[in-house]
Amino acid sequence: SIPSQQIQTPNPNHTMKFTAVAILACATTASAFAPSASFRPASALNAVLKQQTGQSSLDPAVIDKYNALPFPADSILAEYVWVDAVGNTRSKTRTLPAAKGESVDSLPKWNYDGSSTDQAPGDDSEVILKPCRIFKDPFRPRSDGTDNILVMCDTYTPAGEPLETNSRAIAMESFTDKDHEEVWFGMEQEFTLFNLDERTPLGWPEGGMPTRPQGPYYCSVGPENNFGRAITDAMYKACLYAGIEISGVNGEVMPGQQEYQVGPCIGIDAGDQLMMSRYILQRVCEDFQVYCTLHPKPIVDGDWNGAGMHTNVSTKSMREEGGLEVIKKAIYKLADKHDEHIAIYGEGNELRLTGKHETASISDFCYGVANRGASIRIGRDTDAEGKGYFEDRRPSSNCDPYLVTGKIMKTIMGPEAPEVAPMNKAEA
Repeated sequence: SIPSQQIQTPNPNHTMKFTAVAILACATTASAFAPSASFRPASALNAVLKQQTGQSSLDPAVIDKYNALPFPADSILAEYVWVDAVGNTRSKTRTLPAAKGESVDSLPKWNYDGSSTDQAPGDDSEVILKPCRIFKDPFRPRSDGTDNILVMCDTYTPAGEPLETNSRAIAMESFTDKDHEEVWFGMEQEFTLFNLDERTPLGWPEGGMPTRPQGPYYCSVGPENNFGRAITDAMYKACLYAGIEISGVNGEVMPGQQEYQVGPCIGIDAGDQLMMSRYILQRVCEDFQVYCTLHPKPIVDGDWNGAGMHTNVSTKSMREEGGLEVIKKAIYKLADKHDEHIAIYGEGNELRLTGKHETASISDFCYGVANRGASIRIGRDTDAEGKGYFEDRRPSSNCDPYLVTGKIMKTIMGPEAPEVAPMNKAEA
């Protein structure tokens, strides 16, 4: 049994249209998915789907009937997405004139009941949604030349003050008047897929652990090694459709664990894109009826990797000649503020940053070339070329991307700090 698993509960949302081919692809790994409640299949397709896929209660024939209805030519559906009190995404939909979706400035503000998201008291519950970034909606595609949209929003009081939970506003303070730095962020979002019992990762036996240790699952192929590929690929395509700069996906070290990368993105847009990608991930998992957690150490028993959100960083001067020295000076500054960064790098990170499983200890700072056991890694190509980027390996998978990118920006733009000796392979 696995009694001490620690899970962070994400928030699912609406339903996405899937073809019969995509659903049947899931059925090939049916043992990894959750049993659904007893029901009577509504179509021939459902009859061939095993109940434990979680898809068998969804009849594509019924869904397709409504998806086939045309949208009004002069209207769009706008899904307003925001971040709640615990860092999960929430959303709701409104109908707008099509012209409103052409720019963020054209979109109206909206509001919601903040008392239902722990962001406002019941006697003064209205929270204002301010649109910040537009993406195409992959869950409501249309073929008439007009796009339904997803709208990333941040949150304010009726008086215009950002909520305490509005981390985007905090990050903006670090990026304001810094456009000339052209700071790039590339974020590696790891996540773990579970059966709907929220205890059994995909590919694991119920109530037990895999008979093989981790090793064959990373970037793997084959039904005995890779669990959740159809889900990750569906999320990948949905993000590309939405306009998110998703740059890749891969299976991770622990069975049932996957990763995707977003970036490079410039400044505050990194947080907007990463947060919207998490929303899309949860929507896809909702359709596949799979539980997704961003907890940094969902399995604490046994010899299993945790999950992080490694954050790659490069300013304009780091990409120019002599950039390696700029990178090292930035790392010294990060070392000097190590405790401050750890404090906002994600809940439960102490379970992951142990000095094992490709991590450095949470209490110690170190950096090195090609060292995945360091707090900060300099890539071998960057070291050889004398310019490029560095990777902060400390952020957890459930970290707030606005806080992480904003804090990194604030620190590396700050005062000089004492030099730190590297921990390269020769010293490790």
